[in-house]
Amino acid sequence: MNLPTLYLIPVTLGDSPIDQVLPPYNTRIISDLQYFIVENKRSARRFLKKCNPEIDINALTFYELNKHTLKEEISTFLTPLHSGQSIGVISEAGCPAIADPGADVVALAQNEGYKVVPLVGPSSILMSLMASGFNGQSFAFQGYLPIDGTERVKKLKQLENKVYQEDQTQIFIETPYRNDSLAEDILTHCKGQTKLCIAMNISCENEYIVTKRIKAWKQNLPKMHKQPCVFLLYKG
Repeated sequence: MNLPTLYLIPVTLGDSPIDQVLPPYNTRIISDLQYFIVENKRSARRFLKKCNPEIDINALTFYELNKHTLKEEISTFLTPLHSGQSIGVISEAGCPAIADPGADVVALAQNEGYKVVPLVGPSSILMSLMASGFNGQSFAFQGYLPIDGTERVKKLKQLENKVYQEDQTQIFIETPYRNDSLAEDILTHCKGQTKLCIAMNISCENEYIVTKRIKAWKQNLPKMHKQPCVFLLYKG
């Protein structure tokens, strides 16, 4: 008898074809599941249909886990595991539990001794690091930087100092409509010789991953408004 398992199911980072970024094994797992913990029900349904057009969406049960979910609700999402049924966890894009609320339910499953299986799929963080040319032995993902301008500049300077003092690549993201503002802060307040990699629309047809010194980026930034981007800093 198979053990009830919490499967962490990666999602495409854009409109790229499923078979270009996800192995067939993922689709086989998805097709056998009846229960899913998702960030957004509508987009999760679209993703599942894209993986397997024959899947009966109406026969599936979805639990929504996002910033609106009450803490006390999360433990109830594991009820199928208690009765021997496996569950899939789906993020909005990329890998569940990485910069994603899915981490909360994974922690509960681990605490209760259930089997947790991460499936293979695209991670914008790792893929941007791979293509940047920066230090892949020591790196840190910082998530979102502060929204407040003063605090954001302070954080950028701290991260730049880490780059030089610890020889550590610094990786961070921003809400897509604030990409331009963040990029301008980097160009204004970081050293000209520091290297910046802008990784945009990773794994998609219009993928853009370019590394330059900050002084070379000035007056030469790509159009990033409302595009999913990862920013990486490293020493020049």
